[in-house]
Amino acid sequence: MNSAALAQVADYFKLLSESSRLQVLCTLKEGALSVSEIVAASGLGQANVSKHLKLLHQAGVVSRTPRQGCVYYEICDSTVFELCEVVSQRLVQHLAEQQAVLSHWR
Repeated sequence: MNSAALAQVADYFKLLSESSRLQVLCTLKEGALSVSEIVAASGLGQANVSKHLKLLHQAGVVSRTPRQGCVYYEICDSTVFELCEVVSQRLVQHLAEQQAVLSHWR
């Protein structure tokens, strides 16, 4: 992979490295929501949610659709959840390995 491609991969992972941004994505997992609905469901502040949605939209992870005087956001790149699942599985595996090492020393 050339350095330009690696930089793009790194930028994508940076996008997913913010826990509040992941919380916004998880809120949208079930379907399209307005900013106020995302704020209510996530407990995050409106300005914070708007900032994260802007970045996610610019990266092509969420789409925006104006409806009835509101803008609704929805996931348009579901691979983010596949990546999160891979990482979660690896973390569980790593924890089990650590637990086995600790059990050995008891």
